[in-house]
Amino acid sequence: MSRKIRKAAVIGSGIMGGGIAALLAGAGVDVLLLDIVPFDLTDEEKKDPTARNRMVKAGMDAALASFPSLFMTKKDATLIKIGNLDDDFDKLAECDWIVEVVVENLKIKQDLFGRIEGVRKPGAIISSNTSGIPLKDMSQGLSSDFKQHFLGTHFFNPVRYMHLLELIPGEETLPEVLNFIAGFGEKNLGKGIVWAKDTPNFVGNRIGVHGIGAVMSSMLEDGLSIPEVDALFGPALGRPKTAIFKTTDLVGLDTMAHVCQNSYDLCPDDEQRDAFVVPEFVKQMIDKKLLGNKTKAGFYKTDLTPEWKKVRKVLNPATLEYEDLIRPTFPCLDAAKKLPTLPEKIKCVLTGDDKGAKFAWKMAVKSFQYAANRIPEISDTVIEIDNSMKWGYNFEMGPFEMWDTYGVAEAVERMKAEGYDVPENVAAMLAAGHTCFYKLEQGKNYFYDFASAAYKVVPMSDTMVSLAAARGNDKVVQENSSASLIDIGDGVFCLEFHTKMNALNAEIIDSIDGALDYVDANGAGLVIGNQAGGMPGAFSAGADLSLVSRLAHDKKYAELTTFLERAQTGIQKAKYAPFPVVAAPYGMTLGGGCETCLGADRIVAHAELYMGLVEIGVGLLPAGGGCMNIWKKFIDALPAGVAKDTDLAKLFIPAFMNVAMAKVSMSAAEARANGFLGLADRIVFNRDNLVGEAKKEVLKMVDDAYAPPMKKPLRVMGNAAQGMINAEIYNMLNGKFMSEYDAFLAKRIAYVMSGGEANKNSMLPEEAILKLERDTFVDLVKEEKSLARIDHMLKTGKPLRN
Repeated sequence: MSRKIRKAAVIGSGIMGGGIAALLAGAGVDVLLLDIVPFDLTDEEKKDPTARNRMVKAGMDAALASFPSLFMTKKDATLIKIGNLDDDFDKLAECDWIVEVVVENLKIKQDLFGRIEGVRKPGAIISSNTSGIPLKDMSQGLSSDFKQHFLGTHFFNPVRYMHLLELIPGEETLPEVLNFIAGFGEKNLGKGIVWAKDTPNFVGNRIGVHGIGAVMSSMLEDGLSIPEVDALFGPALGRPKTAIFKTTDLVGLDTMAHVCQNSYDLCPDDEQRDAFVVPEFVKQMIDKKLLGNKTKAGFYKTDLTPEWKKVRKVLNPATLEYEDLIRPTFPCLDAAKKLPTLPEKIKCVLTGDDKGAKFAWKMAVKSFQYAANRIPEISDTVIEIDNSMKWGYNFEMGPFEMWDTYGVAEAVERMKAEGYDVPENVAAMLAAGHTCFYKLEQGKNYFYDFASAAYKVVPMSDTMVSLAAARGNDKVVQENSSASLIDIGDGVFCLEFHTKMNALNAEIIDSIDGALDYVDANGAGLVIGNQAGGMPGAFSAGADLSLVSRLAHDKKYAELTTFLERAQTGIQKAKYAPFPVVAAPYGMTLGGGCETCLGADRIVAHAELYMGLVEIGVGLLPAGGGCMNIWKKFIDALPAGVAKDTDLAKLFIPAFMNVAMAKVSMSAAEARANGFLGLADRIVFNRDNLVGEAKKEVLKMVDDAYAPPMKKPLRVMGNAAQGMINAEIYNMLNGKFMSEYDAFLAKRIAYVMSGGEANKNSMLPEEAILKLERDTFVDLVKEEKSLARIDHMLKTGKPLRN
């Protein structure tokens, strides 16, 4: 049968259920969100539909109020209808997919599934988001047809932002059901799929919570403090800044303890079972309701002084009292900070000889042992375990990738020398002459499969393009220290940035120009896209502000003008190139990164897109064509037949406000609403497929006999716009929405965007507006307050309101 998910139900409106409902709505699915009728209703309230839906309404309100938002755009909420499990249960018969997200109680789940079986339509898929109860127990006594359409779909919280979706087949689940949900989850919901077995806590939480528990237990034995542990297990080891204890505060100590207890109770033969025993001081914290962020106090908390100054505190496990947080360090961390790549940092920390390095190595050994011994118990391959940790915990490397980084043979020799057990499967792998878990050969990624004792190709979707694999296959045709041009097949090339935060510097500007020339001579089209960095990452956080600062402080204004002119030339050259240019932005796409996208023929954006022209925050204005091209994007959205008769004021104000208020979209859907994405631009939910989808767009445009856009003068609002904007600025000043200097900058932005001294409805050549951008940018860097904003941003990473 040809399956489609047009309507889905989510049963349970807590934070997880609300998140799943919001994600489905963002994918365009009609959602029925159900929860129980509250137990404490009076007889009168029991007759009131609003009171009967109080529980689900509270869950929906919490989802709408969440920060960061669970919704791509608040308009998605209109696709969600709420109800309760008494009055609206029969509506489940209309649903193609029913997701259960109720309390972790076997009897409650069994009763619910028994009721669902009586109303579900033939072929409807049912799944549970359980994190610990076996599927076979939940579906016990139900029909074969139910079991054939039943599986586990374990999302991670927060649902919108966590890439991982674990799929757990039941004993009788039909292969076509599994394949369909995997495809829908990957393409429509943007998730990375991990196939897990029906074992306690599946893959991600079994491995992840083991790591947390092992560190907590060993920390006390080795005499480390909470801040010292978090310093070690953060970015230097490729992990989030939340490390161990801040992550547990985020998840909740009670939740973490529940998962630990579940693993301990249900895994009696686990050789590291003791790692799931929660330390006594953590049990006392739970008793005292020090549960983390949800109670505003956990391992860390923030106090306010009488002067309203925030002071960060950390718990002392020995006294259960909070003390001022003093950020610690170790020699291995100081050395790692100076190294350019993550593999070098990891090896530096794990091979150090100070107290912190020795502890990090000890925990790495436990992780290596545990991960290797879980195959084939919880998953069949190293891929599922590594991906679970990367996608569910935001690690940059999973345990097997980290082991490869250290060197498998080298680590094993050290483990033997220090008396650690070596997993039998790894010892056998090495004995057979295989020295790594992953390798790249002839442009293909391989993983070592313990079951067959051989390497197999890492599975990839047909759409996925790996720039790392292409690079390893000698497909780089141009390269400097900041960017590479990579052949990704079929005559399509990808320009990849690789500076810090992919900031645009002089080398990248040169690379854009060189890439366009190369593709013109040798290819069919160009993708501008990157793949480095975890979620959400940065396509480009903007121009290299340190370069701007240096030129401004040295008063090298002619050199700065030349840099801006080169940037504008490169971006406009892409716009009018005789072949299609498609930008593939994701995550932070700010300032110059946004301008690069606005210069492309088309944008294929990841759903998590934080796009905006934010230069006013550093006392400047967009000068890479941004002022002109955002206005042009608005104008070009109009059908040609009505453009002349349209009141441009209705377009100018929102286009101007994007720049003057430094609006940044919180999703690709919002970027479209703000006018940064047009109707021809696409949104892709799965970032893994982004470059591949952009390549497909290039080839489609080529197949459609692509012709470059005709260069023509741009209609501008002229001095009429400036008078109109002055009134808006006056209102914003009075409302304290901007400072006096913001107002000064906003007027300069309006002057440039409207065409300077031009009259209303004048037609200006693009070069005239681009010159206005350059001249005004250079004028602004001469202002003391702009320089103060630039320097403050470089020093603190935060904008200055002066």
